[in-house]
Amino acid sequence: MNTNTLSERIAAVEVAMVTRMSARAFSSQVVPHETLEHLLELSSRAPSGTNTQPWKVYVLQDQCRDDLVTKVCAAHDALRADPSLAAQYCEEYDYYPEKWISPYLDRRRENGWSLYRLVGIGKGDKDKMHLQQQRNYRFFDAPVGMMFTIDRALGRGSLLDYGMFLQSLMIAARAHGLHTCPQAAWNGFSSIVLPHIGAGSDEMLVCGMALGYADADEVVNSFKTPRAPVSEFTRWLTRS
Repeated sequence: MNTNTLSERIAAVEVAMVTRMSARAFSSQVVPHETLEHLLELSSRAPSGTNTQPWKVYVLQDQCRDDLVTKVCAAHDALRADPSLAAQYCEEYDYYPEKWISPYLDRRRENGWSLYRLVGIGKGDKDKMHLQQQRNYRFFDAPVGMMFTIDRALGRGSLLDYGMFLQSLMIAARAHGLHTCPQAAWNGFSSIVLPHIGAGSDEMLVCGMALGYADADEVVNSFKTPRAPVSEFTRWLTRS
């Protein structure tokens, strides 16, 4: 292989990885169907235990997307008005821990308050917090919404496989000039999402995702999350 070509390929992969972010504001620019299908085809090369390929993908656009947004935003508003409705909107698996500990709690708080400060939301401003959270259920205005489900019969390891599929999709999207935002926020409203997308009773919602062209003029997209240095999460082991 030509050295320059190899270097270019390495650079392209690295750029896609380091520029991937959770975009929270999108333009209305349409993403061609052919591009979406190509991204999913690329992502299907993700590894999975014994090649089970546990992913099931639902792509929502146009009226189908808008109708789901209307339904879930209404439920989100109703839940705020009457917290007792929470029993109707339970996540089917524990994405987050029941009890937070450091350093994960510290990172979560830093992430949340840094984002809120950027968009002008102060502590205790519940109205603005509610509206910002609801941006999730509008796919941050992205023209493409995706829902990912998994067969309930599969084991916990298949969720690990699923993560590799989702990462592959997000990196492939960046390579094509697109941005994404993976969203666990939808999980609590799976009782609305699953019937809307026509998922079977044997399917569990894994997460949603917004996909499109990021709006570069929106300040929220300037938010960059910090990362712990390699020295903090790695131990180098050699023979004694």
